Amino acid sequence: MATKPLTHNSKRKVASDGKEKGDFKNKKPRLEETSNGKASGSEQQTSRESHAKQKQLALERKAAKPLADEVQRTKKIWERLRLKSHVPKDERQQLVAELYGIITGRIRDFVLKHDAVRAVQTAIKYSTPEQRKQIAQELQGTYAQLAEGRYAKFLIGKLLVHNDDEIRDIIIPNFYGKVRKLINHSEASWILDDIYRTVATKEQKALLLREWYGPEFTLKELTKDIKATSDLKQILEDEPSKRGPIMKSLLDLINSLVQKRMTGFTMLHDAMLQYYTNTQPGSEEFNEFMELIKGDETGDLLKNLAFTRSGARIVCLLLAYGTAKDRKVLLKAYKDTFTLMSGDQYGHLVLLTAYDVIDDTKLTSKAIFPELVGEKEEEVAQNIVAAANNANARITLLYLLEGFSKSLFPASNAYDLDVLKEVHEIRKTTSKKEDDVRRKELSAVLSPSLIDAIAASPSDLTSTPFGCQFVADVLLSGIGDKQKALEALAQSVSGSPKQEPSEDEIAPRSHIANTPFGGRMLKSLIQGGRFDRATGKVKLVEPPLGFSNILYPVVKKHIMDWATGPSSFVVVALLESEEFTSAEELKKTLKKNKKELQKAATEPTAEQKAAKEASEGDEAGKKGKKMEAPVGNKGSKLLLEKL
Repeated sequence: MATKPLTHNSKRKVASDGKEKGDFKNKKPRLEETSNGKASGSEQQTSRESHAKQKQLALERKAAKPLADEVQRTKKIWERLRLKSHVPKDERQQLVAELYGIITGRIRDFVLKHDAVRAVQTAIKYSTPEQRKQIAQELQGTYAQLAEGRYAKFLIGKLLVHNDDEIRDIIIPNFYGKVRKLINHSEASWILDDIYRTVATKEQKALLLREWYGPEFTLKELTKDIKATSDLKQILEDEPSKRGPIMKSLLDLINSLVQKRMTGFTMLHDAMLQYYTNTQPGSEEFNEFMELIKGDETGDLLKNLAFTRSGARIVCLLLAYGTAKDRKVLLKAYKDTFTLMSGDQYGHLVLLTAYDVIDDTKLTSKAIFPELVGEKEEEVAQNIVAAANNANARITLLYLLEGFSKSLFPASNAYDLDVLKEVHEIRKTTSKKEDDVRRKELSAVLSPSLIDAIAASPSDLTSTPFGCQFVADVLLSGIGDKQKALEALAQSVSGSPKQEPSEDEIAPRSHIANTPFGGRMLKSLIQGGRFDRATGKVKLVEPPLGFSNILYPVVKKHIMDWATGPSSFVVVALLESEEFTSAEELKKTLKKNKKELQKAATEPTAEQKAAKEASEGDEAGKKGKKMEAPVGNKGSKLLLEKL
């Protein structure tokens, strides 16, 4: 007859004496209890003695470890030194000297102990350049190990933060040959990427990035005396037979980091750009790379890419080459991030590319513009004023109006132009809508918000050079009804330019007529268009602005202050404007005050006086005849000629 199997509740482990271990009835209590349920005094004493012995044993084991006394002392010194404001300078110097006396020659032993490495970091904090170099030399060969330490990695940062080239050249070669391992390490990857991004030289970056291309590149540059390059295109041209293994090795490492969601590394973005730009559009490699990026469900990869130089270029290329569906997916990933991107050195390029390549302008305008300018009426003016004064965000608002103007893309923005020109070349085959049509459709949606912001906050915008340029660009190139904005702008310049700002003002502002950028803006608006070099004339906008007739009634009372002040060319522009209907009235006023004009035209201005004094100070003691600078208000001179 078969034995009945044990149920879950009947299973027991049986001890060697036959008693069940689960039988609590057979166990004796650990402490005999008194009648009131408390342990007796003798047994309480026994327990206390047992704990004391355990504690003593722990201390003895700790004391038996190497450098136990030294580590304990360094910890006490660290506890004192870390409160800098509480330690007198003399005492601090003594403690630092004692600390160096303990750790010198044995730094390796200290930095590999999690509780002692802080003391070494404190020593570096108060060290001299010579002492830092001594520490860096003594740690030679251990930096890769330190980078993997949860606490020790910060010591590397402490050494590098002082921008010492000699220390940098000691530390970075320690990572050669170990990049593929360290970039996958949860701790080491961050310090490695920080080094690559911030302190490594161009050649050191090349040596570090090359290791992504395969195992053979980990030692090749160490054994051959040739100039290092991380340009994958050049490497593949030199060794075309190795293209397959190199591309596979590179993609495997990229994919490994993406799957681990370690996507914020600049080194990763540089490697991704090298891979993508060396694939053939439409090829399997090319399409797989797009799917790899789109496959990141969290969207962190795309968000991180937008904020680095190489990463932003990758996203721009993905948008340019992508299908309409691809572009929609990419744009969706940046929801709630557009405002942050607009003000970023590289992120704004992604927005400009989206303007340039997405044919569905309704999609673009609905996705991007509400975030950039705001949806609530009270937010719009505030957001636009802030964006107009940001070197990058202003481009995302004015690009649709001004295109590649030098005011938006000076020589320092050459990289932006290079990327956008590359995108424009690609879109010839990937976008269907004409560029002028796309730009006009987007401008028609964005312009009204920009014009309304000028009407709401003219003084805030015209208080800065960027703001004045923004006002001029929007009113000359924007699409929509500009009357209210022009009237508000004119009212904002009322009052005498010679009147001093009130002391009661929290942030006193100079009158717009006394600022060079304010005068230039008003002159451009009075002219009513842009100067065309080809024809040598101002090309008027349609419909005409008519700003001269809006401004004159406001400044009429103080017109002589304008005519003899820093913005005298505003008055010159009024007389030259074909739209201005009060030219004869203005001439009569100027003739009546001709003596005032003559005085301004012949006497040095405040700026000229200051420049002369500065020049005399610089030229003191120098021989040679000095060139006399022109004296007098140039605008006043021109007005006299016109009279």
